[in-house]
Amino acid sequence: MSDQENILGTDGKTRLFADITYLMLKGAGYAAAFVLALWFIIAAMAFIGRLLPEESRDTPDPINRSSLMMQVQDETVTV
Repeated sequence: MSDQENILGTDGKTRLFADITYLMLKGAGYAAAFVLALWFIIAAMAFIGRLLPEESRDTPDPINRSSLMMQVQDETVTV
């Protein structure tokens, strides 16, 4: 049974080094896949934005936050 566990005949330190390297590369692959997926989503949104007609880009924002006005009420405190 113990002969089948170590089929490459490596010692413990080499096996540990290989396992750690494999796990690091696996994590880097997951990170690369996540970053590429995020990039593709952003690129798709930019592509869809370029397909819109030119007039839609020139229209004002439907919620113009710069023109919002706050009403302040004067409160007088008497003691």
